Amino acid sequence: MSTETKALNLARFCDLKISRRGLFVHLALLTMSLLSLGACSTTFEPEKYRPLGSNYQVVIERDHLGVPHVLGERDVDAAFGFAWVQAEDNWALIQDTIPFYRGTNAKYKGRDAATTDFLVKWLGIWNTLDAEYETQLAADTRAFVEAFADGINYYAALHPEEINPRILPVTGKDIVAAYMLRHLMFYGFDSVLKELTRPERQRPISQATGVAMNQLPVGSNAFAVAPGFSEDGATRIAINSHQPTTGPVAWYEAHIQSHEGLNVMGGLFPGNPTISVGFTKELAWAVTVNKPDLVDVYVLDMDPDDPLRYRLDGEWRRLQARDLNIEVTLFGFLPWTFTEQGLTSEHGPVLRTDHGTYAVRYAGMGELRQVEQWMAMNKARNFEEWRNAMRMHRFASFNFVYADRAGNVMFVHNSLTPKRMPGYDWSQYLPGDDSRLIWDEYLGFDELPQVINPDSGYVHSANQSPFRVTTAADNPRRDQYRKEDGFPTRMTNRADRGLELFEQLGPISEAEFFAIKHDKKYASNSRAAAYVQSALALELDDSVAQRYHDAQALLSQWDLSTDLENRVAALGTCLVSAEWLAEKRGNPVPEAWQELQRCTDVLLEAVGRIDPPWGEVNRHVRGELNLPVGGGPDTLRAIYGRGIEDDGFHTNVAGDGLYYLVSWDTQGKQTVRGVHQFGSATLDENSPHFADQASDYAAEILHDPLFDPQRRKPLIRRRYRPGE
Repeated sequence: MSTETKALNLARFCDLKISRRGLFVHLALLTMSLLSLGACSTTFEPEKYRPLGSNYQVVIERDHLGVPHVLGERDVDAAFGFAWVQAEDNWALIQDTIPFYRGTNAKYKGRDAATTDFLVKWLGIWNTLDAEYETQLAADTRAFVEAFADGINYYAALHPEEINPRILPVTGKDIVAAYMLRHLMFYGFDSVLKELTRPERQRPISQATGVAMNQLPVGSNAFAVAPGFSEDGATRIAINSHQPTTGPVAWYEAHIQSHEGLNVMGGLFPGNPTISVGFTKELAWAVTVNKPDLVDVYVLDMDPDDPLRYRLDGEWRRLQARDLNIEVTLFGFLPWTFTEQGLTSEHGPVLRTDHGTYAVRYAGMGELRQVEQWMAMNKARNFEEWRNAMRMHRFASFNFVYADRAGNVMFVHNSLTPKRMPGYDWSQYLPGDDSRLIWDEYLGFDELPQVINPDSGYVHSANQSPFRVTTAADNPRRDQYRKEDGFPTRMTNRADRGLELFEQLGPISEAEFFAIKHDKKYASNSRAAAYVQSALALELDDSVAQRYHDAQALLSQWDLSTDLENRVAALGTCLVSAEWLAEKRGNPVPEAWQELQRCTDVLLEAVGRIDPPWGEVNRHVRGELNLPVGGGPDTLRAIYGRGIEDDGFHTNVAGDGLYYLVSWDTQGKQTVRGVHQFGSATLDENSPHFADQASDYAAEILHDPLFDPQRRKPLIRRRYRPGE
């Protein structure tokens, strides 16, 4: 392996070895450096940021559940207060993610974090920010994110005992970088790099054949019904994006308002200045993950005599090279800097490996204006304004479901879908010597698969094909799109089951809408049900241990439900999870016999029986609370658990988190009900709001989030300004 190959191989950072002599020399040099420069140098000066509070006019109201309602005079005032409340509730999470987005994580966390640092630098995210932040972002957007950064720095200045001064201060660019990097991870960009850094080439080079999708969408539910599909004439939407229950991308609930038109409530990730899923008085939207084919890999034809030359259109071109400095802390105290070589072709960033040199082109390259679109969506006042915000088309992916007071409902499979040259299998690798394959345009927003006010009266998104989101007559037509567009074609159980229920129920009541959201069954026509049938079809002879015969007999009694009292769900969901996880990762589905054995043995070892009531095994755990919870993997009541081998509990770690049911009646009166998986104090175990919603969440009891100021007024527990 060449020196350059080693430099660009992500796995290299995990196998770092240093000679004793080299370590001694570097330690000596380090000691001299620290003596001359000071070991604890920092650029953060708290006294510089303490006066910031006087620059912003904002009041914070904390309700009886601790949820913050931020009320600012101007948008920038609200942004400042919004940052303050997030820092109050999530300081450790916010501070911990800043180096991740900067590409300096290994400096604080050691060599295991160097791979993501390499990714940030290799993609040139900060090159884009440094070059285009001032010119591409509108002045009011920059003012907003910089006011948000001020709020974080103000909190840090007033709480020096909580901070790492080496990381601060935060800037507006840091906030924008978070949107840029996080979005790539949602549509699965990182999986491409993992594939490229395997020991051998994973896919053939396309020779102009058909396309086969193998990048798989995961997570989240969203559905809406128009007045004609409601028994009482109401418009309704379920906002139910699935995330981990804890960590930097767990939902945090908040409300932000200003006198300049901002008034929105919902869920966001700590450190975000905008609401990601939520509602205003007039409208609401939900988001589900989609993973269309948005990344293309090109195999470069390299000059054997010059490692920086590649062939394009019959001519030699030169790779652009730059130094990527990766700062790492070794052994918990030793600063170390690696200088890697970053390479770029006309296609995009380049990775050199033992099995080839690859260029990567991906949707959203160089795009830093995601925050601008989120702001426009947060401030939209009606359907047309919301659609115009969506037409800004800054997001590489995500499905959206929309509903509003006027009775409009909508689904859109949003993506920056490349306009690719026909005739090639774009799921394979592409030849890198033909510039016609280097796309530079996307389908327009209005060209994407979408459904607006269908005759059916409903839309349902659960990470499935965009061509099956309502009745057949109202679905987008697959034949109107090219195979090169790479839209996903898979179905999830949540999609099959939701569509099944909508079709069966016809016009639905409010109670039925609630029941669909909390449905706990696998659809009879789902992949999950088919996998169970494959286990039941196994012919087990007398040589097979009796426990496996018993397990198969038990499985034959399963009604595909995951309600609390169900005695087959523990075995059934274990089996189904294996199929779901394999499909999610793009791996072959495991043999049913293998999984029947494994699940039987796991249950017998963990709980002593194969038929425990599901509620005894499936648990929602927070602090001292350990609660039974219904639902399971890929059900509409989505609960993804782990740990049964360790303590006998299938502990909820992802799926349903913060979710809302929003409606407007025939008079336009809005009703909102929702619940958070734990509570507003995400990190403080001593807070009364650390787990005060956990019991309601497990019991499926929703409450008013107090968006309306009159309903909120008697339930305000604290009213204050940042710093008070």
